[in-house]
Amino acid sequence: MPFTGPAEDRLALRELLETYADAVTRCDAEAWGATWAEDGEWSLPDYPDIGTTRGRDAIVAMWVEAMKHYPGIMFEAWPGSIEVTGDTAVLRSYTAEVYDWPDGVHRDRGRYDDACVKIDGQWFFQRRTFRNIHRQIGEKGL
Repeated sequence: MPFTGPAEDRLALRELLETYADAVTRCDAEAWGATWAEDGEWSLPDYPDIGTTRGRDAIVAMWVEAMKHYPGIMFEAWPGSIEVTGDTAVLRSYTAEVYDWPDGVHRDRGRYDDACVKIDGQWFFQRRTFRNIHRQIGEKGL
């Protein structure tokens, strides 16, 4: 079953994902960083030069530097599965992002596999692993 556990927790996890996406689009490091557990882990296996970053402060610092290369990004995310067990959850989500790059407009699709944790009543990303699904590059202005 792709959506299991209390509806209240599943809604809170959707809102965590939506907060993350909104913060990316607004390039808001504080709001984006607040979605991560203190000891979070972010893995980008399709980007071996980046690899895995551990700890919220290190994750946010890496993200702030990376976002300098994505002006005007539009980032969307939606859940494919949310499975809640007590104060932990497994979340699968899909992403669509559009941004300008020197070689044109990129339209990327991806998948996150997440482990989330509830701390003092609030959900956080404990571990996120991102994989590319599809990239389309088009002329600017289209």
